[in-house]
Amino acid sequence: MNSGALPPGVPMTLAPGLRRILAPNPSAMTLHGTNTYLIGTKGLAVVDPGPDDPAHLAAILSATSPGQRISHILVTHAHLDHSPLARRLAARTGAPVLAYGDAAAGCSAIMRELAANAPQGSTIGGGEGVDLQFAPDICLADGAVLEGDDWRIEALWTPGHFGNHMCFAWRNTILTGDLVMGWATSLVSPPDGDMSDYMASCRRLATRRPRILYPGHGAPVRSPAVRIDAILTHRIAREAAIIEALRHGPADAATLAAGLYTETPAALLPAATRNVLGHLIDLTCQNRVAPCGTLHAETVFQRQNG
Repeated sequence: MNSGALPPGVPMTLAPGLRRILAPNPSAMTLHGTNTYLIGTKGLAVVDPGPDDPAHLAAILSATSPGQRISHILVTHAHLDHSPLARRLAARTGAPVLAYGDAAAGCSAIMRELAANAPQGSTIGGGEGVDLQFAPDICLADGAVLEGDDWRIEALWTPGHFGNHMCFAWRNTILTGDLVMGWATSLVSPPDGDMSDYMASCRRLATRRPRILYPGHGAPVRSPAVRIDAILTHRIAREAAIIEALRHGPADAATLAAGLYTETPAALLPAATRNVLGHLIDLTCQNRVAPCGTLHAETVFQRQNG
């Protein structure tokens, strides 16, 4: 898939007052790399500085022209492909780092309980690429409004992919981090991710009727309503497929994923398994399935009421 991206390190103007710099961290989970956004024309807000990469730091600093300065550093969530460079960028510019909270912030009550109550010798898993060292200078409340020289940004707490995930609304567009992307659906891996929260956050985004979405990876999403509806439809269909598969008997997330994701490359099957586990926990909360014993990554689930 071609995101229309320039090579890493080269600023690309997406709209007046909005530029994107691609970080040099392509992978199966990041596509061409992380999108770092620069908002403004004088005092700049940098959204998602990206991985701790000296070349990317230099590219961000080089994108500031004479008379410009970086005044704010915003982070959508504490994953290693989005947040680590924030601290180095802050040290170079004096700009504060702003986010919902640290890597543990925003984790739902049920996910905290799951992580705490896993039986001895087992785990709920998760922790994929978490930036455990991340801590913002300023914690943003849901709905907080930031203003710069010529811009206004509203912070939206949108947990699901990650507990401390935020989107940032600018003009009639939204920078969506990893909540909504055009090239793939997001990983929702418990306990860092919560499928119930993820679906609610997508629905919340849809109610705002943005004109364009600028995701953390890949190209701008120019038909947001269509894309969000497709994501929700896909998740609901996956939920129904899990329920149907459990008609044949109890199964764990790995077994279900192997049967449902038959066209998924082997390297991505572990991520698919985590998504299935996220669905199973959500379905447990809906009383549609039940774990056969204490809940952990290898727990077997069965349908409720047959």
